[in-house]
Amino acid sequence: MAAIHRFNGTDRRFDWEYVKTITYEDGPAKNVTGKIIIGRDEGAKYFVFRYFCVEPGGNSTLNDYHAHDHGVLILHGRARVTVENQVFELSPMDILYIKPWEHHSLSPIGDEPMGFLCVIPNKEMLKKIETERND
Repeated sequence: MAAIHRFNGTDRRFDWEYVKTITYEDGPAKNVTGKIIIGRDEGAKYFVFRYFCVEPGGNSTLNDYHAHDHGVLILHGRARVTVENQVFELSPMDILYIKPWEHHSLSPIGDEPMGFLCVIPNKEMLKKIETERND
């Protein structure tokens, strides 16, 4: 069955019906809120569709890296994106692809929050595929 989460936010607050907010105040990700818009709860087997908002002075996990790739779309604000040793400045509607095992982080530029959509593979499915491949 399809799952629909209607947008019920504003141009400054991105929210969808029935989607919980996760807060990352201080840790690997700082001053960040996140939402899993489509994932396990909606029955998605192969991917996870997420939204993150990074407040000024905050950042995604610094120097993050892992076995899966990412598709990232900047929705609002400006972003400083570091991938390996390269630094990029992105604006709304810019799209970024991050390959597996590339070190990466995102942070806002200026005094506006920066929000982005991020699509990743379902990590449980990746583990299952890897386990089957190694058997």
